Amino acid sequence: MELNLSPKFAQKIFEGEGGTYYSWSSSEYELLKEAKVGGGRLVLQPRGFAFPHYADSNKIGYVLQGSGGVVGMVYPKVSQEVVLKLKAGDIIPVSSGVVSWWYNDGDSELVIVFLGETSKAYVPGEFAYFLLAGTLGILGGFSTEFNSRAYNLNNEEAEKLAKSQAGVLLIKLGEDQKMPQPCKNSTDKMVYDIGAASPDFHVQNAGLLTVLTEKKFPFIGEVGLSAILVKLEGNAMSSPIYAADSSVGVIYVAKGSGRIQVVGINGANVLDTELKAGHLCVVPRFFVASTIADAEGMEYLSMMTTTQPLFGEFIGETSVWGALSPQGIHASLNLTPEFEQVFRARIKKSTIIVPPHD
Repeated sequence: MELNLSPKFAQKIFEGEGGTYYSWSSSEYELLKEAKVGGGRLVLQPRGFAFPHYADSNKIGYVLQGSGGVVGMVYPKVSQEVVLKLKAGDIIPVSSGVVSWWYNDGDSELVIVFLGETSKAYVPGEFAYFLLAGTLGILGGFSTEFNSRAYNLNNEEAEKLAKSQAGVLLIKLGEDQKMPQPCKNSTDKMVYDIGAASPDFHVQNAGLLTVLTEKKFPFIGEVGLSAILVKLEGNAMSSPIYAADSSVGVIYVAKGSGRIQVVGINGANVLDTELKAGHLCVVPRFFVASTIADAEGMEYLSMMTTTQPLFGEFIGETSVWGALSPQGIHASLNLTPEFEQVFRARIKKSTIIVPPHD
């Protein structure tokens, strides 16, 4: 089956005074359906509020912009919500079935991209949301009789409960409406600032790579995912790698632009194209991917569908080529012994982030 790996921009699903929600459609980007992954982007204006809801998929949220984010989360069988603080650079795991609301308490836009796996979703490749309130909310779906009996209300009160909120998905709260204050202890436990974390790889004049796993951030294990933040300086390269554990990678370009090449089955170059800010790109299982930033640099987050990703590398101290015996390389590549030594020495000196050519 031929796969179309071309990166896509999200489509606008809803826009209101409180903000906008975008999503990637599996009908427009069929690889999402095949790989069972999905994505969405939430933009909240100041005082914008996203109604309480839960979804059918595990995902992570990555805050692209803003400093006044507030999220309330309610887990099943828990009597009180947890309120967390969000800012640019933060990652927050969101489990399927967990109720959450989102609010922008800042003076500028709050932008969050959500990336997740959709193996149990109603529509593979997309997140399905179940709203508690508003015109699309669960309350309005039940009859007055059922609501009155469930909540011990008379019919008039039940009607008022279900129909007082005329908003749809996102609304803007009035200046007199106050939301709960975030809890620092809970935020420290359930939110991780990957933007400020010490990188796993940092190459001067080239860039950095930060891997976020369950070992660093235990709470991400709740969603069975991990994340990699790559920041490339102008014309730097992220060298070819593949996921040796059969996980799928979902790349979201946060800033800048560049190029990506992906090589798949039978050595076929299945993707060679430009990446732009806002693009989402899926790297299928075992496919090899590499990126090069344009002159202004490029920053992207890659979500992996495992808590402990294992990568096969082609350059560096732990590269596949470096580990092969001289005889194995000679037989495989038909190189002279002299060139085999040059090749081995070069890859040993290289790193996963490659500086631009002089």
